[in-house]
Amino acid sequence: MSESPSEALGAEGVRAGGDKKKGDAKKGNIFSRIALFVRQVIAELKKVVTPTRSELITYTTVVLVFVAVVMAFVTLLDFGVGIAALWVFGG
Repeated sequence: MSESPSEALGAEGVRAGGDKKKGDAKKGNIFSRIALFVRQVIAELKKVVTPTRSELITYTTVVLVFVAVVMAFVTLLDFGVGIAALWVFGG
């Protein structure tokens, strides 16, 4: 089956003539769109790879160390701002 040039789709998915069909804006009723969404979610979930035990331990350690470093930074910043406020306003 051959398409005429006016029916061919361009790189952006727009018809070559620049016109859109009325059905392009809405793709089916609400139930078909929900079913499509569920199918796409299931397809994406099948791509998920469960980390091994050692990877999980490594990821957890990295997160905990990062959180500890950020907590220390915020604590020092808070302490410094408190000292500066006491110096500026007296106390």
